[in-house]
Amino acid sequence: MKQYIVKRFLQSLLAILGAATVVFFIIRLSGDPARLMLPPEASEDQVAALRESLGFNRPLLVQYFDYLKDMVTGNFGNSLYFKESALQLVLERMPATMDLAVSAIIIAVVVGMTAGVISAYKKNTFIDYLINIWIFITQSLPVFWVGIVFIMIFANQLHLFPTSGNNGLISLVLPALTLAAYPIAPIARTMRSSLMDVLQQSYMVTNKAQGFSKRRMVLKRGLKNALLPVVTVISLEFGVMIAGAVVTETIFSWPGVGQLIMQAVSNRDFPLVQASILVISILYILISFITDMIYLWIDPRIKVQ
Repeated sequence: MKQYIVKRFLQSLLAILGAATVVFFIIRLSGDPARLMLPPEASEDQVAALRESLGFNRPLLVQYFDYLKDMVTGNFGNSLYFKESALQLVLERMPATMDLAVSAIIIAVVVGMTAGVISAYKKNTFIDYLINIWIFITQSLPVFWVGIVFIMIFANQLHLFPTSGNNGLISLVLPALTLAAYPIAPIARTMRSSLMDVLQQSYMVTNKAQGFSKRRMVLKRGLKNALLPVVTVISLEFGVMIAGAVVTETIFSWPGVGQLIMQAVSNRDFPLVQASILVISILYILISFITDMIYLWIDPRIKVQ
């Protein structure tokens, strides 16, 4: 157990290093960072001065190792637009993004798992077909379209929720429902498929022969054994929610990291873009590590590969 945890922790550190490396070089492959950070009308002297002040005129490998050293100490430089620490700005916006992502994944898990269990329990019935059609529709709708429709119906027509901003829990409802709309489908499909597979196992057939009711087989014995693939999907979707909340936060003017990234890109705020992407990458890798620990809790028979 300890060896497995240590191994996964070291793998996570390597993944973070890989993410940091990709962020560093991708930014530079897109062009001269000094030119990207200045407006198009900037003169050559201004570009050269900024390049020198930020150290972009040094050899690339020297910049890279200095970047790694600064990353370890939490120094991502100052935002060019806000004139504050880039990391501090990201951390200030992160709670709003986490509130949105956690609320959305809770909705997606509750609705998706419930739909998947009911669909497996009512296999090949009208209810099963109805759920599958609903899942197909939710997965086909673009997030921005869902958000706009929610605003038109529940905010503009019914006046039940605000259209933008963060003014408490009531402001969280529409963004969370919008962000949860897509993940419901893969969670429900995976839950249905995994549970149906478990119900066909020999020990479940034996339980049925011993007189166990189908409801008891599903809820008491089948559900936990069907969770592993579902946990994988949930963890992946949660990471995607954090990383992909840009559209939802922009539609609802939600003051999170996604909206901050949009502002940073439009302002050519290179340090802020770099800090935002790296923090999100670290969170995604951390979620993956926690997922592996949950695997061990669900099924201690998992061995180190």
